[in-house]
Amino acid sequence: MARFETQVGIVGAGPAGLMLSHLLHLRGIHSIVLEAKPRAYCEERVRAGVLEHTSVQMLHDAGVGARLEREGLRHEGIELGLNGVRHRIPFVELTGKYVTVYGQQEVVKDLIARRLADGGDLRFECGDVSLVGIDSDKPRMLVSRDGQSDEIRCDYIAGCDGYHGICRDAFPQNVLSIYERSYPFAWLGILAEAAPSQEELVYMHHPRGFALYSMRSPKVTRLYLQCKPDEDIQEWSDDRIWTELQARLTCVDGWRPFEGRVLQKSVTGMRSFVVEPLQFGRLFLAGDSAHIVPPTGAKGMNLALADVHHLAIALGSDYGVGDDRLLQNYSQTCLRRIWKAQRFSWWMTSLLHRFENESAFDQKRQLAELEYVINSRAAATSLAENYVGLPLEGV
Repeated sequence: MARFETQVGIVGAGPAGLMLSHLLHLRGIHSIVLEAKPRAYCEERVRAGVLEHTSVQMLHDAGVGARLEREGLRHEGIELGLNGVRHRIPFVELTGKYVTVYGQQEVVKDLIARRLADGGDLRFECGDVSLVGIDSDKPRMLVSRDGQSDEIRCDYIAGCDGYHGICRDAFPQNVLSIYERSYPFAWLGILAEAAPSQEELVYMHHPRGFALYSMRSPKVTRLYLQCKPDEDIQEWSDDRIWTELQARLTCVDGWRPFEGRVLQKSVTGMRSFVVEPLQFGRLFLAGDSAHIVPPTGAKGMNLALADVHHLAIALGSDYGVGDDRLLQNYSQTCLRRIWKAQRFSWWMTSLLHRFENESAFDQKRQLAELEYVINSRAAATSLAENYVGLPLEGV
């Protein structure tokens, strides 16, 4: 058995794990990152794509925002569609802030490149990982691969390994409280080889179901359709997808999305999920291992980055001046922001989707609320300040 030592062991090489490793490096704290998947998988998997103003600032402050600045698509608002008419919510006018469209896989590429350039210890395809002694002074990560075993002794472990990872399950039974909600619909999403037909996202309410027009680059668009949770993607030909997208997104002024070759298509369920607390002993959860939000509010990756921002500061205080109070308060600090993001994501989802078996009263109420958001500066400001990102401190 090979034995290694580090200050912070990190499970997961997504945005949370990689950003935490980088932020710790900037504070002189050593880490080892373990990732079950190959590097190429991490760098190519298309997921979230909207960065809050606060996340963009964090990446710039950490010195990993150069390519983001060159290639990211700055969006100063979004459009809400109702009855085939688009209504703009002007973020900069209402809040002085904007968001940036820059794919999660691009953030991951930038962080991997920077960690390797800085001599970071990233271990891809690491095999099976288990955690031992998380309530002791020296927890361990055990790695088993091809009949070989490694032991990594740590001061702390960060579980950044996603909803299906092993870290949350390492908590003792009865420690975690789980809060969750499943939604009676899903998103059928495609990545299309088609230039954007307009510069900002369109969130469209439609009698046939919600639709979202987005983009990932000057040559690639990302589009979504509300569908059944058990939708069979094999029943959706490219032609059927484009027909439905055009039916829901085409506006009375003639705007419609450009069509192109479908590069990817999938169905994603919608759910809200939070565990409390985010820490036990020397193990801390961050990102999707601790919380999931429906994608309507564009909060998933941003919450993960906020988590590790707080965790890096807390670990820096512990190692730097021997003050562990921020570490002890990590859950409380993060959960304030997490629940605000959950509220906003639930609200955006409820505002825009058609709910099965919804009463006529609820349909009318939903339309009235959407019209209120469109026509009220105060309501639009509330949407805008949540969408661009709440402050990282004092929330």
